[in-house]
Amino acid sequence: MTAFLNSNACEKKALSDVPSCIQQMIKDYENKPKQNPPAAIYQYDYNGGKVYYVNAPCCDQFNTVFDANCNVLCHPDGGLTGKGDGRCADFNNVKANELLIWKDIR
Repeated sequence: MTAFLNSNACEKKALSDVPSCIQQMIKDYENKPKQNPPAAIYQYDYNGGKVYYVNAPCCDQFNTVFDANCNVLCHPDGGLTGKGDGRCADFNNVKANELLIWKDIR
């Protein structure tokens, strides 16, 4: 069984607690070549719900925030300016309860 680690503690949790679309995203990453920087998925509380932040594979690309149904909410950072797409400019200031769901450690 795949597990993820809470980045604030060494507590392991079942990946089954993560939405199935995020689980599928992880499987897809595991079937692709490793990216640099390594792919990682974090869970946060944002605007009253759980969201999932996924880092971009490289330079000048947007990092993406998904809702629990894997709908893209916004790109809070990254891109040519490093400031994302402007649709959630408050994300980095108001996100809470960071939890590392998965990181490609290959």
